[in-house]
Amino acid sequence: MAEQAETLRRAPLSRGRILRAAVALADEAGIESLSMRNLAQDLGVVPMALYKHVANKDELLDGMIDVVVSEIDPPLPDASWKHAVRGRILAARQVLLRHPWAALAIESRNMATPAILAYLDWVVATLRAGGFSANLAHHVMHAMGSRVLGFSQELFDESRRAGRSGTTNPEPPAGLPPEAAARFPHLAEIAMAASHDDESVVGQGCDDQFEFEFALDLLLDGIERLQQQDWTSSRRPR
Repeated sequence: MAEQAETLRRAPLSRGRILRAAVALADEAGIESLSMRNLAQDLGVVPMALYKHVANKDELLDGMIDVVVSEIDPPLPDASWKHAVRGRILAARQVLLRHPWAALAIESRNMATPAILAYLDWVVATLRAGGFSANLAHHVMHAMGSRVLGFSQELFDESRRAGRSGTTNPEPPAGLPPEAAARFPHLAEIAMAASHDDESVVGQGCDDQFEFEFALDLLLDGIERLQQQDWTSSRRPR
């Protein structure tokens, strides 16, 4: 293994090699550990050598996101729109489980990367090919939100607050303090009504596999009914 690592360190520097190394570094130590200096050290080069291939850290992060998105399994062949979209979304989620920093990185970007845009374009194209009007497809994409990319934006996820990039080992969310539980008994009741599988959580909080599929299937079933009814927002009840 040592000889293989040394061979990789001596391989010619390229954009692809830099991005793969950056993804590996973020996977191992968290996105907050990523710096051009640390990355250069892992690659066995001086930091300035990186700038011949990536202009800055923002471009590096965009490229890393595209590397991650490229790992999503291709669409299921000859599947209905519902099975195709569901299968691709769950495939995206499996990729995010391998790269726990990626969901927050995607959220942090001001503009979607080319790979994200291509993925979203595929979703819309699949809906249109399945008989959706452009109007309904528009509303579907809003309703799906981040779930279309394989993760849920948790309501009380501390790691999503400004100035934080998330950690590889986030603290579990704390329960309601006794005084808050007494004041808000219904929230306290449902907080203890179900447990979550920590091994399948994307990020932290309640975004585990069961909760994700539960919400995804609710959405897809409702969306299917609207499509069958030829729903459009121009004819929605007032």
